[in-house]
Amino acid sequence: MSWKNQSGGPWGNGPRGPWGSGPSSSGPTPPDLEDLIRRSQDRLRSIMPGSFGTNGIILVIALVVAGWFLSGFYRVLPDEQGVVLRFGKFVGITQPGLNYHWPYPIENVLTPKVTFVNRIDIGMRVSEDPRRNGTRTTDVAEESLMLTGDENIVDVDFSVFWVINNAEEYLFNVQNPEGTIKAVAESAMREVIGRTNIQPILTGARQGIETGVQELMQQVLNGYKAGVQVTQVQMQKVDPPSQVIDAFRDVQAARADAERAQNEAQTYANRVLPEARGEASRVENAAQAYRERTVVEARGQAARFLKVYDEYQKAKEVTRQRMYLETMERVLGSVDKVLVDPSAARQGGSGVVPVLPLTDTIRRAPAPATQPQGAAR
Repeated sequence: MSWKNQSGGPWGNGPRGPWGSGPSSSGPTPPDLEDLIRRSQDRLRSIMPGSFGTNGIILVIALVVAGWFLSGFYRVLPDEQGVVLRFGKFVGITQPGLNYHWPYPIENVLTPKVTFVNRIDIGMRVSEDPRRNGTRTTDVAEESLMLTGDENIVDVDFSVFWVINNAEEYLFNVQNPEGTIKAVAESAMREVIGRTNIQPILTGARQGIETGVQELMQQVLNGYKAGVQVTQVQMQKVDPPSQVIDAFRDVQAARADAERAQNEAQTYANRVLPEARGEASRVENAAQAYRERTVVEARGQAARFLKVYDEYQKAKEVTRQRMYLETMERVLGSVDKVLVDPSAARQGGSGVVPVLPLTDTIRRAPAPATQPQGAAR
């Protein structure tokens, strides 16, 4: 008896297949493949006019292949670069415009934005605040608190701006570029802050710190070959920690008072010292002039004495008489003089004759009276 007539097949009784119990004869039967193909052909015939045979299948395949080839066209925007991958391997860079590559899955294209300036905030988070129709900034203490060079703690919030300068390195050398840039920025800022005292950080050293962080970041990222150019590092907020900010402000006020007092003292010194130096210079110059005058006068008198002595040696009596007369003239020239006449005293007079200089007589004489007109002639 043929095995087809057996109710259970060649492996036993019942509706069992060769691997155990099979589907029940009363259950749903699987779809027939030939029936599905036939139905698909009927639908294609209804869509396309005429008979659908081998030519129709070729036409469909041609259309599919043409669409597949046309899918290789792609457009690169002006702020992008096209990075072409062939089976996942980098093969080239395409510039903005309409370009073509082998369709997927042979090649595909990544288009990163190479001119867009990206921003990463460290130490803070900026979020939308719908209640105020603006933004809200939240401080992140684990990123912003840093140790300074003089062992103080400062709260630094800053932003890093960067662009892609090498699309190939940016896409394939670093797994998480934004996370890497953020970690490098925080590390570089901590290193620069750790070499600087707190006072310059809070006052006038911000620009130097920003430049130092930018250069250090670029050096590290170039070592990673991250394909990133850091364009700017901007410090948003630099303050002492909130727990000690009041005490720090008191210290700052005391330092400001000390600087003010020092500036006032320096101003007073700048005013007094030049005056004192000028007075000292004047006294010194006067003493120098007096010394020069005295020396010159002494030399002149000595020379005059020598000249007089030479004349005295030539004519002693005449010189002696001349010196006596000049001395009397110098001594008696400005005093009133009275002459005593001994002969008048012997004749019974007083013998005292006052001397009336002619210059005094002329000065004391009254002016002559003017004769009126019509007087007797």
